[in-house]
Amino acid sequence: MSNFWVNLYKFPRFLINVLIGFFLTTFQPIFKLLKNRKDRLLGITTIAVTIVLFYRIIQIITDSI
Repeated sequence: MSNFWVNLYKFPRFLINVLIGFFLTTFQPIFKLLKNRKDRLLGITTIAVTIVLFYRIIQIITDSI
């Protein structure tokens, strides 16, 4: 039974490591794109358009409620 509690105490550290690994592997290609000037402009434009699009969609949804 003590093994159960030891494993349970290790779970938060495991969860944090999994989340950090997920974000590092997700954003690593984005950081590689930001090294080149042309790709940087394309990436920033894409991110800006995505944020504006999500903002407008949420705004339309909340106005209809």
